[in-house]
Amino acid sequence: MIKYDLHSHTTYSDGQLSVEQLLHRAVEKNIDVFAITDHDTLSAIKPARQVIANDNLPLKLIAGVEVSTKWESFEIHIVGLNVDDENDALLSLLQAQQAKREDRALEIGRRLAKNGFEGIYDQAKTFAENAQITRAHFARALIERGVAKNFPGVFKKYLGRGKTGYGPSSWCDMQTAIAAIHQAGGVAVLAHPGRYQMSNKWLR
Repeated sequence: MIKYDLHSHTTYSDGQLSVEQLLHRAVEKNIDVFAITDHDTLSAIKPARQVIANDNLPLKLIAGVEVSTKWESFEIHIVGLNVDDENDALLSLLQAQQAKREDRALEIGRRLAKNGFEGIYDQAKTFAENAQITRAHFARALIERGVAKNFPGVFKKYLGRGKTGYGPSSWCDMQTAIAAIHQAGGVAVLAHPGRYQMSNKWLR
C-alpha cells in the first residue's frame, strides 16, 4: 500500500520543521509520496529535491503550494499539487501574495502594539527567521508572552477575525489562484474544507 501526505509546511512558511527535518520525518512515518505545500511560496521545493538526492531518501516529492484566496466574504485556501515550480505565472502570483503577507504582518504588529504588545512584530520575525511572517508566528510570540497556552486560545482572544490583532487580508480571488495553478500544470484542491465556518449551503 502506498502512503501519501499531500499537505505539509516547512519553516519557509509557518511550519516548525526545516525541509531536511520534515523530509526525514516523512520517511520515518513510512510516507511514500510527499507534497510540500507552504503558504504562498515554492521556496522549499528545490532544497527538498537536493535533500532527497543527497540523503538518498525513498520518497517521491510533489511540488506544491497553498494559496490564500478570497471568495465571497471567506478566506479560502487552495492547494496546488504537482506544479511547475519555475512557472512564471505562478511565481508572479506568489510574489504578489508575499508582498500582501508582509503588509498584513505589519498591520497585525501595529494593532497588537497599540494594545500593549510592544515589539511583537520583531518577536514574530525572529520566529519566522528568513521566511514570511504569518499569524502563526504572532501566535507563537503571544504564547511566549504568556497570554494564552496554545494556538486556539491565541486565535480566539487576539488573532481571529474581529479580534484585537486581526489584520484584514487582501488575497487574490479564488479564480486567479486556480488559473495560475493550472497554468503551472498543477491540480487545484480545496484545502481543509472542514475548517471553514460555513453552513452546508455555503460549503456546497
